[in-house]
Amino acid sequence: MLRISQIKRSFSTTSTLFRGQNLTEKIVQKYAVGLPPNKKVFSGDYVTIKPAHCMSHDNSWPVATKFLGLGAKKVKDNRQVVCTLDHDVQNKSEKNLEKYRNIENFAKEQGIDFYPAGRGIGHQIMIEEGYAFPLNLTVASDSHSNTYGGVGSLGTPIVRTDAASIWATGQTWWQIPPVAKVELKGELPAGVTGKDIIVALCGEFNKDEVLNHAIEFVGEGIKKLPVDYRLTIANMTTEWGALSGLFPIDEPLVEFYKQRLERLGPNHPRINEKTVEELSNNKVKSDDNAVYAKHLVVDLSSLSPYISGPNSVKVSTSLNELSAQNIAINKAYLVSCTNSRLSDIQAAADIIKGHKVHPNVEFYVAAASSLVQQDAEQVGAWQTMLEAGAKPLPAGCGPCIGLGAGLLKDGEVGISATNRNFKGRMGSKDALAYLASPEVVAASAVLGRIGGPEELQGKPVEPTREIVKSIEVTQPKQTEAVEETGGVEVLEGFPKSIQGELILCNADNINTDGIYPGKYTYQDDIPKSKMAEVCMENYDSQFHSKTKPGDIIISGYNFGTGSSREQAATCILARGMKLVVAGSFGNIFSRNSINNALLTLEIPDLINMLREKYQGSDELTIRTGWFLKWDVTKAQVQVADVEGNLILQQKVGELGTNLQDIIVKGGLEGWVKGELQKEN
Repeated sequence: MLRISQIKRSFSTTSTLFRGQNLTEKIVQKYAVGLPPNKKVFSGDYVTIKPAHCMSHDNSWPVATKFLGLGAKKVKDNRQVVCTLDHDVQNKSEKNLEKYRNIENFAKEQGIDFYPAGRGIGHQIMIEEGYAFPLNLTVASDSHSNTYGGVGSLGTPIVRTDAASIWATGQTWWQIPPVAKVELKGELPAGVTGKDIIVALCGEFNKDEVLNHAIEFVGEGIKKLPVDYRLTIANMTTEWGALSGLFPIDEPLVEFYKQRLERLGPNHPRINEKTVEELSNNKVKSDDNAVYAKHLVVDLSSLSPYISGPNSVKVSTSLNELSAQNIAINKAYLVSCTNSRLSDIQAAADIIKGHKVHPNVEFYVAAASSLVQQDAEQVGAWQTMLEAGAKPLPAGCGPCIGLGAGLLKDGEVGISATNRNFKGRMGSKDALAYLASPEVVAASAVLGRIGGPEELQGKPVEPTREIVKSIEVTQPKQTEAVEETGGVEVLEGFPKSIQGELILCNADNINTDGIYPGKYTYQDDIPKSKMAEVCMENYDSQFHSKTKPGDIIISGYNFGTGSSREQAATCILARGMKLVVAGSFGNIFSRNSINNALLTLEIPDLINMLREKYQGSDELTIRTGWFLKWDVTKAQVQVADVEGNLILQQKVGELGTNLQDIIVKGGLEGWVKGELQKEN
């Protein structure tokens, strides 16, 4: 049952000269370096950032080897870098233990803050220990860095090359994404949790509405959301497709930190009376005239308990409906950085107290950190879980990512308070995985099937409410004249304009295997000529014969999704193409592109116009006869036909000199080497 208000589309021609900044842009402004005087940053701009902190976990050793391979010897700022061990903590093999020793020794040599296996999940540590702190920019080489937005820290993921760059220079680059405002109205009904909010959002807005957006949560409904709920929601904005999920700075957040003061004591280096008082007196918020790409609204009072799956976060079904289906389960999980904080464990313990885990179910629990487990033990919640028959695991990731004990076997069904239920992620690809709140997971573990806490009291699950939501899309008219906002400086060696014929690859979700075949990925001796020859081969075997150097690929949405292979970018460069345009890009592909000196532009209206022109064509690769010119000095794109008739004109993000320098030097690794040479 669903009621959707009419989707609206409006247009904004707000000049950037008089435009306010949203909270995301304000935080980036604070951590951007090398900006021209009086330059204000906005969505679309490429900037160099110096984040407050950069976390890596079990992948710290691959980052370290890349760091050393760049010629770096000493971390630029060892107060900026944090290393945790959390992903494979149950693995006691000599190979894994050796990797862990290498990471610990490297951290000690560099004076980096290090947290060993068993201390907890890196994201939880970053919040507990105040690295991710309100109004700062904190990154991590892990996709769930979005979690930090739950405490008002702009958290976003980076790839390993970025992490190595930050270790060596303190900096990397970021393109400020479009920002979506998600307004939460009303108040949650009893029995509905933060997990239900994000599962409902992922299921109801499941057409990539927020793909590669930054999200800012606003609205009066937030005031009564505990910070732990906010962390859960921010964590799973990753699964929703966003690059960050930022909550506001408000009194409940300040109160959260005052309580942390009691837990940590008065002398903590980051969470102390001074920092909390400054936070209380500095509740930065978006300007009233800030611009958002989209405005989504959900009435919290219309939500019910929801469950994600099976095997997809884009499918959400009410508890009422799934409970009626009598779906037996084999395993239940209360683990991960999503829902294993003290309030989650306490909530599950309150449900399970006085009951036993069903004899056909294995119920695994792991605290998000050792501190959380200590607190849960102190209040008795941990013992309640164990007495009911739950199986404890060490504080860490484990089954959430398919590692360690308790994985799903062929044909099994599991329900988990984690964030991902991709097919095969938690074990067998022939298993079924559902996601739910800690309360529903605990109840299901007792019932032996998917069900709700009220069923343990002999009551039926409440009927599903009718969700009330709306979406408004705001974007500038692409055919209007673009207002001049001052010229962009162009470095020597960087072109003032980039132009070429648009080559339409008319498909969405072209993955990295389609761009660069997997059978070549681990062959390190393939020459550029061969890379150019096989570029886009799995997408269209005729691509090579239909294209030439200097062409510009234009494709659909989520271009470059899939694995993180860098060759998906470098093979396009080998083909002699320096620019790819798409409706949207996979985030890892976008980062790998810039890191290897391939430029990208997102222009949804352009791909839509071309699709209308070639509607009905089954040709995979089309020479369009439309020519794109990107004027870097004006941050403007024009598209014209072969006769010079203007088809589209659009303002795009400014390509600052910092990013130009990365491209001129052949990518991020070349730029880092150049910076290191300056210091020698």
